[in-house]
Amino acid sequence: MAGFHVLIKKETALKTKTLTVLLVSLLSGSALAADIPLRDFFRNPEQSNFTVSPDGKSVAFLSPWESRRNIVVRRPGQPDKRVTAIKDRDLSGYFWKGNDRLVYVKDNAGDENFHLYSVDLKSGKTRDLTPFPGVRAEIVDGLIDNDRQLLISLNKRKPEIFDVYRIDLQTGQLTLEAENPGKVASWITDHKGNIRIAIETDGVNNTVLYRDQPGGKFRKLMTTNFRENFTPLFFTFDNQRFYAASSLGRDKAAIVEYDPKTGKEAKEIYARQDVDVSSLDYSHKRKVITCAGFETDKPGRECFDPQARELYARLQAHFPGYQVDITSGNRNEDRFVVAAWSDKTQGKRYLYDKKRDKLTLLAEITPWLPEDKMASMKPIQYRSRDGLTINGYLTLPKGKEDAKDLPVIVNPHGGPWYRDSWRFNPEVQFFASRGWAVLQMNFRGSTGYGRQFWEASFKEWGGKMQDDVTDGVDWLVKQGVADPKKVCIYGGSYGGYATLSGITKTPELYRCAVDYVGCPICSPS
Repeated sequence: MAGFHVLIKKETALKTKTLTVLLVSLLSGSALAADIPLRDFFRNPEQSNFTVSPDGKSVAFLSPWESRRNIVVRRPGQPDKRVTAIKDRDLSGYFWKGNDRLVYVKDNAGDENFHLYSVDLKSGKTRDLTPFPGVRAEIVDGLIDNDRQLLISLNKRKPEIFDVYRIDLQTGQLTLEAENPGKVASWITDHKGNIRIAIETDGVNNTVLYRDQPGGKFRKLMTTNFRENFTPLFFTFDNQRFYAASSLGRDKAAIVEYDPKTGKEAKEIYARQDVDVSSLDYSHKRKVITCAGFETDKPGRECFDPQARELYARLQAHFPGYQVDITSGNRNEDRFVVAAWSDKTQGKRYLYDKKRDKLTLLAEITPWLPEDKMASMKPIQYRSRDGLTINGYLTLPKGKEDAKDLPVIVNPHGGPWYRDSWRFNPEVQFFASRGWAVLQMNFRGSTGYGRQFWEASFKEWGGKMQDDVTDGVDWLVKQGVADPKKVCIYGGSYGGYATLSGITKTPELYRCAVDYVGCPICSPS
């Protein structure tokens, strides 16, 4: 793997330019007056990752202490209280388990062998629930109705094999729930916490295994190849069928209801002609599915449940022009953590009282980055040379929305089976603040646009995938936005590969290039 490649294409006198000089040149652009310091774009938030307790009375969040993210609890009428003392590595995630206990996951040694910890909020004691060296813990089911137990998977027997255990959070006792026969990569439970689905993989093909009742024998429902997507999500509320995201027999993935008794799709819940549908939400209290999630040029949702539709409409009315998401909720589903954000800000977090339609501010995530000084991320489209529609984003410096002949940074994304999205992007905002336009494109192979668009990338690393990047640059020049003499390319991972490929295939396009953790000798096959 490559680390950090820097290349410059200039006259002979500049062949010995150093990395420092390159970055100064790259980031200066046409606007040297940078009143927002570099570090401010990449500072960790002082408060983030808010969650509400099951009873809705308390919230928890992450906040830096000793340069590491720790958990802080905010209770009514009390000062905020830090409940962890982590100094070595950031925790990876946390959640409530009852009103007086939090559970978090943390990698202690940097080897991705995550441990599971519980914090008793009454005693203040923290306990390592999986104190096994060289063993990784993963959450299988949080068992939302059971404050004392969790289902987790551990690779205690062999590093590559994860068995499922039920763990008692008070005693730490482990009880084996399911032994992995060897190839199971994930497990899915029904609404009673019983393991009913197992997904086996050989790295190319996935096999969905199913059993009718806990302790029963698994049987094969189907095997899909790497071109197909069939992802079980959760069971229907009678635990007889399950919902899945499926591209079987269709180009764009849809949400379907699958009947394991017949081995067939029972009905289509929601589908679109333009993009994949990727998620499905439900009300645990009311036992109904609520909304499906997808992403066009911006994140979207389709709500079929009247109560969910009304809730989001009320929230959106509070925040016109912003993306609104519910990120956490209490057990009674009447108090929620709400995120309001846009392409120009990570936004604010609120505690929402549904009964009173009242919002209480919890935190502004990055108050040191004034929204009115940030640039807009504009969705764009252009045609590839062979006729594909390529979607992407163009960010122009604030105050230069109508300017021509701007210096441009082309920023292909990593993956490559990933996509760029409309969101607040600190790198893009930093470049724009220094006078650079930023072009991001979802070249063929980017996910979310259906099977045909994805499969069009097969064996096209450095080929048609790279042509899509080149065609984006040509399009931007023809629009008059880009100064053809001031175009640079920068990317990480596959984006680094595209950077190196770009200056190899079309060196005349780019004035400079930066490859970050790229792959210079990757094989397109």
